Amino acid sequence: MSSSARTSSSPDRRKNVAVVGSASPNAEVLVLAAQAGALVRRLGCNLVCGGMAGVMAAACRGFQEAKAGLPPGPVAVGIVPGEDPAQANPWVDVAVATGMGFARNAVIVRSADAVVAIGGGAGTLSEIAFAWQTNRPIVALVPSGGWSQILAGDKLDDRRTDTVLAAQTLDEVEVLLRQALGLPALAR
Repeated sequence: MSSSARTSSSPDRRKNVAVVGSASPNAEVLVLAAQAGALVRRLGCNLVCGGMAGVMAAACRGFQEAKAGLPPGPVAVGIVPGEDPAQANPWVDVAVATGMGFARNAVIVRSADAVVAIGGGAGTLSEIAFAWQTNRPIVALVPSGGWSQILAGDKLDDRRTDTVLAAQTLDEVEVLLRQALGLPALAR
């Protein structure tokens, strides 16, 4: 590899943020997910998700709606459980068909530099656990309920010294993501 080639730890590589959460959330959680997707786009990061319905679709929709007036570049990546990329929600730019079912949750997390958890059931719990095991920063949006609320501020086990980061608002999610990803702080 030449010295000019970018590596996964290269500071100029666009960061990937996974947004994970329930496939069947309530309307309030869908609004939070869309706002989180828009936030990822405003940060100039790629969005990675499971590519299906619920939080995943809302985050992708918010991501796409936030593109207006911003420079091109970041994409919404949906890592879908089946073998057909067409099963991805309509707001996904790049669909990756895994044929892996729920095991694709590990791929979602391994593809991310940080994870934002919004609400969630068992699938989200697995993504949070994979993120914990692979040392990815995890920001849990507390008001969204589910496993995000339950695990916010806690350690999953003793393999790490930090905790699942608790955010009460999207502004707090932004601050925590900027810190976790090494992005410049907001000028206030």
